[in-house]
Order: sequence, then C-alpha cells, then structure tokens
Amino acid sequence: MCRNITILRGLEPPATDQEIYAAAQQFVRKVSGVSGLTTATKAAVDKAVEAIAAATTELLAELPDRRVPPQSEPPLRRIAAREAAAPAEDAS
Repeated sequence: MCRNITILRGLEPPATDQEIYAAAQQFVRKVSGVSGLTTATKAAVDKAVEAIAAATTELLAELPDRRVPPQSEPPLRRIAAREAAAPAEDAS
C-alpha cells in the first residue's frame, strides 16, 4: 500500500471520478488498517469509500484554483503514461 495520497487539486486535466475513487479507497484502507476486503468488512469499507469520494469531489469543486500544479501525478496517470510509452509488441 502506498504511504502517501497524491494531491488531486490543481491537476490538468482535472481529477477524474476514477482518480478520486482510488484516492478515497487508499485513504479508507490506510486509516482502517483493512488491506483486503472480507465479507465482514466489505459493506463498511464500500460505504466509507463512497462517502469520502463524494466529499472529495465536492471539496475539489469548491476550492479555488491552485496557482501551482502538484509536483506529482496520481498513480493512475503514471500507469497510463508508462503503458503509452512502452513499445508495442510485434504481432508476428
């Protein structure tokens, strides 16, 4: 599990619903200590993730624009950039 949650405010293009949800998941798993879902934890974790994702979406919409973009990109953007930069495999 990652130690740091990535800053989503000020991204260009703005943070997607998927990035916000991933950050909410990471936050809930970190503060709860639940890294793997079980039948006993799934409902509570899912409910918390949804609530935090909704609160984060509202927060990002209400905050003023940042003057300086964040120094790092969210993990989902880093993965997409790596995949785009990887050479395509030969179809032979």
